[in-house]
Amino acid sequence: MSTVALVVIDMMNPYDHEDADLLAGSVEKIVGPLRDLVGRARGRDDVRLLYVNDNQGDFSASPADIVDRALRGRRPDLVEPLVPEPDCAFLSKVRHSAFYGTALEYLLSREKVEQVILTGQVTEQCVLYSALDAYVRHFSIKVPRDAVAHIDPELGQAALRMMKRNMRAEVVASADCLTGA
Repeated sequence: MSTVALVVIDMMNPYDHEDADLLAGSVEKIVGPLRDLVGRARGRDDVRLLYVNDNQGDFSASPADIVDRALRGRRPDLVEPLVPEPDCAFLSKVRHSAFYGTALEYLLSREKVEQVILTGQVTEQCVLYSALDAYVRHFSIKVPRDAVAHIDPELGQAALRMMKRNMRAEVVASADCLTGA
C-alpha cells in the first residue's frame, strides 16, 4: 500500500490553446525537476504515481490518445520527458480539479494514501482546485513549487500562498519530496 501519491496534472498538453505560449514558458522551467521527481517515485513501493489529465473535450479518448495528441502538439519537447509508463495509472478529467468526475478519491482511499504531492499545470487553476478538493477530503498536501507551472506569475504565486495558508499545503522544492528511503 502507498501512503503517498504523486499526482501529475495535465502535463500531456498539445499547447494549442490561447494561453499556450505563456504557459509553455513556465513549463520549460519545471520539466527537469518534475521528470526527476517522477523518476524517484517510479522506483518506490510506498509512492503511488498517477497522472490525471484533461481529455480536451474528447470523451472517447483513451490515455494513449491523450498522450499521442500531446506528442503531436506544438511542444512535444515539454511532453516527451514526462510520458507515463504504460502500466502507470492515468485518469481522464474534464474540469479543473483532478478529483472532479474522476476515480481519484476512490483510488487514493483504497490504497490508504494519506498525502498527495500535486504537480503539473496550471498552478492557479487545476493545481489550486485539486489542492482544495484534496484538503476537503482530509489529505495532507505537498506542492513542489518548482514542479508546477503557471500562466500568470502573480496568480501562480498567490495560488501557492492560498494553498499554504488555506489548505495547509507544504510548499517545498521538488528535491525535498520523497526524501525518505
